[in-house]
Amino acid sequence: MAEQHAQGQVARGGGPMGGAMATARAKDAKGAARRMLAYLRPYQPKLVVVGILVVIGSGLSLVGPLLIGRAIDMIIRTRSLQGLANIALLMAGTSLGTWLAGSAQAWIMASISQNAVRDMRRGLFEHLQSLSMSYFDRHSQGDLMSRLTNDMDAISQSLSQDLTSLFSNVLSVAAIIGIMLALNKWLALAAFVMLPFMFLLTGGIMHKTRALFLEQQRSVGHLNGVMDESVGGQRVVQAFGQEGKALQVFDESNKAAYHASRKAQFIALLVMPLLMVLDHADIAVVAGVGGVLAIRGMVTVGVVSSFITYTQRLSQPLLQVANLLNTIQAALAGAERVFEVMDHKPELRDKPGAQLLPEIQGDVVFEHVDFGYLKNVPVLHDVSLHALPGQMIALVGPTGAGKTTMVSILSRFYDIQAGRIFIDGTDIKDVQVDSLRRQLGIVLQDGFLFSATVRENLRYGRLDATDDEIAAAATLANADQFIRRLPDGYDTVLAERGSDLSQGQRQLLTIARAILADPRILVLDEATSSVDTRTEIHIQQALLNLMRGRTSFVIAHRLSTIRTADQVLVINDGRIIERGTHHELLAQQGFYYKLYMSQFKGTASPLGAWS
Repeated sequence: MAEQHAQGQVARGGGPMGGAMATARAKDAKGAARRMLAYLRPYQPKLVVVGILVVIGSGLSLVGPLLIGRAIDMIIRTRSLQGLANIALLMAGTSLGTWLAGSAQAWIMASISQNAVRDMRRGLFEHLQSLSMSYFDRHSQGDLMSRLTNDMDAISQSLSQDLTSLFSNVLSVAAIIGIMLALNKWLALAAFVMLPFMFLLTGGIMHKTRALFLEQQRSVGHLNGVMDESVGGQRVVQAFGQEGKALQVFDESNKAAYHASRKAQFIALLVMPLLMVLDHADIAVVAGVGGVLAIRGMVTVGVVSSFITYTQRLSQPLLQVANLLNTIQAALAGAERVFEVMDHKPELRDKPGAQLLPEIQGDVVFEHVDFGYLKNVPVLHDVSLHALPGQMIALVGPTGAGKTTMVSILSRFYDIQAGRIFIDGTDIKDVQVDSLRRQLGIVLQDGFLFSATVRENLRYGRLDATDDEIAAAATLANADQFIRRLPDGYDTVLAERGSDLSQGQRQLLTIARAILADPRILVLDEATSSVDTRTEIHIQQALLNLMRGRTSFVIAHRLSTIRTADQVLVINDGRIIERGTHHELLAQQGFYYKLYMSQFKGTASPLGAWS
């Protein structure tokens, strides 16, 4: 499959809410915030209840300082403790009410936020299913997984905790300012001296941290990609003794993530101590002005006490708002990365009015097809062929010649740039992609198996298949015997990618899966090249059972396996340079003859299960 990677690496690039985010840097935090909040729209009635509870909780939490000031003035005025019990009961009641309102709104908001995150995560995953193969060729699996996990977790935290906390703290700031102005305007002005500096500091830090948090999310995504690749290729790493190299690559990515995170966290955390300094200075100003006003009899000591408490209360929500804005910035950076994927339009889409492809016979025509993964980098040139129903078409040639590319465009994983491809006389661009692929069966060199039971892996070929049909398909694929020897037979749970099975066993299961799907056209991509000769015989017999009565495209390096092919197409540099039967091409003594003889030098009669 080397030619699939000929496209190289290109720059990295959707969603129910629309908008375009396919940029390399964060440019539209407001747009990301609007789209993120739009996922809360279906839960508006519950959000109204949460808002009411936040108002009640915030209001009750601000009654305490007023009661404390009243208690101090009462003691000074009456020089007794009379009436303190009632005030204490009121304070206990307000504290209990604050706790109840906070608990209720947290419970409801947790439900709302998790539903919204579930909807967003499902939208992202659903959109990933619609993207063309070219998108996955250009993006690392680890980075995409990071968007599905790390970025979604940051969004989840922001929706479940940060939004209500931000609303509550902003509401508290507004309420405290109003209470201060009502109590004494001069003390209020004294308390407000530091507010402009606090707001400027918070706004400046927020502007700076947005880009830093986006860089942090991206570096973590790249690190995840490195780890995913290293763990997935651990067998190769150890086989070549490249543990040191793997560690070096990891260290470089880990160091980049460390520096990006350290810079973002340092700037974010810097605001807290600076705001605390301003807060202490503010309290000192209020205490000084309040003392002067109290001596002159302009305010009571209780009012000054309340003001000092409210000044502390004023700084706390500002400090929390500054901290919350930092975490919200991380969430917005994650949201932009999520929406960046969701905004990416699939390169391959059904044309308007595309019809379902009816049940086919398997007549395939390539008509002057040109294709390249990248513009101006052609892979196939003027390819034409005609496969009759039930024929076996062999594709041979050197690595990178374009063999896998041909079957990839037949499956319409990619769209061609020129020419046409017909199945039973219908242009494949005129039919719905799903209806096309449902009638194609693909058996790859390294068959992919899911971490599920054997039965579930086989049923992936046809979800409505019965247990008897599954067993029949496995029998036809020569897989039934080894399956029944597994600990739980067909109900044995396989390891990730079927790593607890041999290569040959995995291949037999993928063949059984294809048999169960009952496709009219088969694509066999190097299906036996990674197994020993004995296993190859079993697999080839299973493939013969699978191909019977179906049009088959067989990519094979072992030329002995395609001696009975109806047509052999020799591909080199993206062109069909020879075509004919095995014996016709040997008689020509051209490119195919040289390939064949290079494999069987000194062998009078190469053996193959298909001979």
